[in-house]
Amino acid sequence: MRIFGILNDCAIRGLVPVIAALGIGVAAMPLASLAEPAHGIAIYGEPALPEGFDHLPYANPSAPRGGTIRLAEPGGFDSLKPWVLKGNAAWGVGVHVTESLMIRSIDEPFTLYGLLAETVETAPDRSWVEFTLRPEARFSDGSPVTVEDVMWSYETIGTQGHPRYHSAWAKVASMEQTGERSIRFTFSEIDRELPLLMGLRPILKKAQWQGKDFTESSLEPPIGSGPYVIDRVDPGRAITFRRNPDYWGNDLPVTRGLHNFDVIRYDYFGDANAMFEAFKAGEVTVWRELSAQRWAQEYDFPLVARGDVTLSEIPNQRPSGIVGLVMNTRNPIFDDWRVRQAMIEMFNFPFINQTLNGGADPRITSYFSNSVLGMDHGPATGHVAELLEPFAAELLPGTLEGYSLPEGSDRAMDRAALRRALALMEEAGWTVQDGQMRNAAGQPFAFEILLNQSGTAMRSSSETQQIVNIYVEALRPLGITPRVTLLDSAQYVERTNNYQFDMAWYERGLSLSPGNEQRLYWGSQGVTEPGTRNWMGMNSPAAEAMIDRMVQAEDAEEFVAAVQALDRILTAGRYVIPVSFSPISRLAHASDLKYPERTPLYGDWPGFMPETWWQESN
Repeated sequence: MRIFGILNDCAIRGLVPVIAALGIGVAAMPLASLAEPAHGIAIYGEPALPEGFDHLPYANPSAPRGGTIRLAEPGGFDSLKPWVLKGNAAWGVGVHVTESLMIRSIDEPFTLYGLLAETVETAPDRSWVEFTLRPEARFSDGSPVTVEDVMWSYETIGTQGHPRYHSAWAKVASMEQTGERSIRFTFSEIDRELPLLMGLRPILKKAQWQGKDFTESSLEPPIGSGPYVIDRVDPGRAITFRRNPDYWGNDLPVTRGLHNFDVIRYDYFGDANAMFEAFKAGEVTVWRELSAQRWAQEYDFPLVARGDVTLSEIPNQRPSGIVGLVMNTRNPIFDDWRVRQAMIEMFNFPFINQTLNGGADPRITSYFSNSVLGMDHGPATGHVAELLEPFAAELLPGTLEGYSLPEGSDRAMDRAALRRALALMEEAGWTVQDGQMRNAAGQPFAFEILLNQSGTAMRSSSETQQIVNIYVEALRPLGITPRVTLLDSAQYVERTNNYQFDMAWYERGLSLSPGNEQRLYWGSQGVTEPGTRNWMGMNSPAAEAMIDRMVQAEDAEEFVAAVQALDRILTAGRYVIPVSFSPISRLAHASDLKYPERTPLYGDWPGFMPETWWQESN
């Protein structure tokens, strides 16, 4: 399963939020002005690694190459095109097969180094960005990666691809070839993040897709420039990637020590229990354990006892993100914040956490908790208050005054929470009539909780079902009995993409450098446009204004304040009933699988496993 992570002696680097967390002044930090082509670009300041660096600090350039890593995924797949809305794409295609102009370092909040692009150049105000392709860049079929391929990829994906690509492309005023190997994007508005986002779009081979409907899902193996090619596909069941021995980028500093396995295989299973049993049988070689209680109590099976499996804990310094049950405000019953607060009151986190997890992991207290970007739960002060004040009339209670989740009880029935919930429901026009919660017209308060029977990236299906079962029982004294529906992965994706649910399990990993993607998560366009991550259907001008301030911020102080203000709007919005998070990743893996001692800032994050790992021969 996957999850969607130390300061060095550089004076200025992309770790500005972390510097702020350590109490070092950042407000006056100068912004880097890239007046000429450079090897990398950071959201603030300059990249940590100088031009001519040897390798990424979390990669092992001496790692041996060869061997196989076998991973498990829940559910199934029916497509090899992760760039479009239709279909359920196999994991790994966009990671191992295709590349972008630049590659992200997961040891810095937001810094990119050249991959397909040899250099990047941007205006001091970042109104445009220009990339120059490496002359040696090649697709796996040996053909060169050209500016024509780049321009076709950007326009096609930006207009016909998944909605997550549309918002950034809409801000591109022009795209032009400026040299044999160079391309420039000029933006219609100032947005400090846009030059970086332009460096992260997948580059596809134009000739492969011409004359075909790009919006349709497909099982045709894409031709990419990445280190792996698709070797075997068993639709819905397994996909195998084989390292390309002729990979053009083998000797680049950004790839040195990465992509060490000859074979990467993903097997798909019906649920997390089947995945775990496959790992215990040695059919899968890495398992990401999401339960602290199970980690402490159930890892005494034979492979561990014999020393064939190693238990590793990977720390990280990233935000908690948000995980839990999301309420869809497109359904009128959840449009009232008092109803949503009542639903939160009835979720007795201490009891659930102790019952299912031994109380080991802390609760998510806000979307960016566990980081400097997280909100202060007291009254808004300073620049955060200044940013929010113009929207005071529309902000929900607690946004400015301070908001915290209810403490809960160690008993199954939290009577104080029940009294608060009943009062809130009554204020919203709902009362218990003949044992059932109804409105003045006699209509029952009824809703459906949608779950993926295959589990998710951060929770197994059995765990989400156990959490929901306890929650459903807690709602009964309120006169509410939700209907719980389990769907297979394809149906779950279809319904959630089109917001056809009342309440559903929701997971959003968040980084130390939130930016334009936040519009895809919380922007008003997602109220009606399918395929966004705004499952709650929120429509908040204040939230969108904070996102604007984030992406336009010219110093770290402004950026941090804008994110903290956004965190307040989201948390006090009461859209999600949050559960726990882990400040570490727990990985059980075959003992011959190794990773570098130096783990990155983001820890176990996309780009870490399997990219930095290797297999040692006996």
